[in-house]
Amino acid sequence: MASVADVMTADVVTLPPDATVSDAAGVMVGGGFGSVIVLQGRMILGILTERDVLRAAASEEDLRAVPIDRWMTPDPDTALPDLGTEDAAAIMLSRGFRHLPVVVDGDLQGMVSLRDVLSARIGQR
Repeated sequence: MASVADVMTADVVTLPPDATVSDAAGVMVGGGFGSVIVLQGRMILGILTERDVLRAAASEEDLRAVPIDRWMTPDPDTALPDLGTEDAAAIMLSRGFRHLPVVVDGDLQGMVSLRDVLSARIGQR
């Protein structure tokens, strides 16, 4: 069975908590990312996803002025690199999210998405 380390993306977009939702959306669209990790130094404060940006847009607030920490999911679940892809998929499906940061000793190593783990599963057949 593959591990999340085998399928994760090491290139993760990070922003500080005072970056704006507009900043985050621009980075996500420009890089083709579905989420950004909100960091304070090395500490993961939260995750902002496409769904969060959509919720923020629906609020009719000025997204050029609203900090991402207002809309992020704080203290996101994380995975160790050796977590199996099936276990990662089970976590994401049962908890209703599609992105799981991968960490070692509190340090961000990458990001694994539901698409990554399902693609790994399909490729094993």
